[in-house]
Amino acid sequence: MLLLSAVFAGGVLLPRTVRAQARSAGDLEVVKLRENVYMIAGAGGNITVHIGAEGIVLVDTGNAMSSEKVIAVLNRLTPGKVRYIINTGADGDHVGGNGAIAKVGRTLFPGGGGGGGGVGEAVTNNGGAAILAHDNVNLRMSAPTGKQSAFPTTDWPTETFTGKGKSVYLNGDGIQAIHLPAAHSDADSLVFFRRADVISSGDVFDMNRFPVIDLENGGGIQGELDALNRLLDMTVAPVPLVWVDARTLIVPGHGRVADHADLTEYRDMVTIIRDRIQDMAKQGMTLDQIKKANPTQGYRKRWGAESGSWTTDMFVEAIYKTLPGKK
Repeated sequence: MLLLSAVFAGGVLLPRTVRAQARSAGDLEVVKLRENVYMIAGAGGNITVHIGAEGIVLVDTGNAMSSEKVIAVLNRLTPGKVRYIINTGADGDHVGGNGAIAKVGRTLFPGGGGGGGGVGEAVTNNGGAAILAHDNVNLRMSAPTGKQSAFPTTDWPTETFTGKGKSVYLNGDGIQAIHLPAAHSDADSLVFFRRADVISSGDVFDMNRFPVIDLENGGGIQGELDALNRLLDMTVAPVPLVWVDARTLIVPGHGRVADHADLTEYRDMVTIIRDRIQDMAKQGMTLDQIKKANPTQGYRKRWGAESGSWTTDMFVEAIYKTLPGKK
């Protein structure tokens, strides 16, 4: 659970304003990042809350079982309604609350919610908040005709984009959803709030563990490193005045708020492990031999796990299988 009592981030103090604003909300943790931007942790994946004149822009919605708690937190933060939801991927701990939270929101478009059930209702999400995501998120959440979908239709995106990304302007801020292909999966996006200087990374950056590379859904090690480098290019460190609070803040998929130093350390760690595995593979070592050689040495204790949904061995295997020539 994120508490920000771990005040150092990559050897650099996180802003005092961030550390001072962490507070409990039942099972959830609420962290004030900017005057109008918050992070909610503990509902599955981290949720970013952007508040302004138009209402709430939400990045991800957590898991389905936490929806009521998330809605209660939002109601305490502002009387404004959720107007726009942007998903960073298709995992259930990031999109499970889509339908419930969109339903208590309000469409940006006048005339929505009339109950006619036609094209207009689809555009306005039956009067609820819009849900934006890359088209691959929609493909993962839905299913072909006659097949059972992974999520109910109320959770599906109401607006999708293809290509490099989608930009909107809400709450006096330029907001960019940028697709990161073949990283954690083929459906990842980061969300950049330009005026607030806050980036929601989704699961390409996870402060709790080695990055999860979803082989079944198009993930790969090179795409993961490309995504981390893209994110790093957009992140500004607190230099030359390193003692000043000002810097880009990153809301990772899981774990505490991060900054440029954290991301650099994470990117370097993934690069070093990839290079070790690649060198071992070039020497003709098998996957089992590579696992036994422990290519994550020096990082395993901090980022690895011996059991659970994503283990160190699974991370090593995912890198090995997505190296050039291993498919």
